[in-house]
Amino acid sequence: MHHAETAPFDDQEETMSQLSDQPCEACQKDAPHATQAEIEKLGAEIPEWQIVERDGIMKLERSFTFRDFQQALDFTHRVGEIAEEAGHHPALLTEWGKVTVTWWSHEIKGLHKNDFILAARTDEVAT
Repeated sequence: MHHAETAPFDDQEETMSQLSDQPCEACQKDAPHATQAEIEKLGAEIPEWQIVERDGIMKLERSFTFRDFQQALDFTHRVGEIAEEAGHHPALLTEWGKVTVTWWSHEIKGLHKNDFILAARTDEVAT
């Protein structure tokens, strides 16, 4: 019975790690945008992220809160490291006790699977 109680959490954790472990693909200008079905499926794996539209471009965005500016700055640095490693870069707004991270694919001016992968990796470095 104990196993049954923890199974949904374990499944969700496994799904999250699978998304964050997927490789980012090189994104060209002619790469396809994520379809609505992909956005719904991948978005379900990163439920705390919101899809926002700015200047006609769909983006993934989430704010993270911290105790002070130094923690926010440390988190910003960790997100910068995963961005450099992937060659895919977000907008980062670092404030006292808060960092807002926005992912989108600049080349295609919209959302690509890479953005969801990097959002999942961002969640991992936040913990």
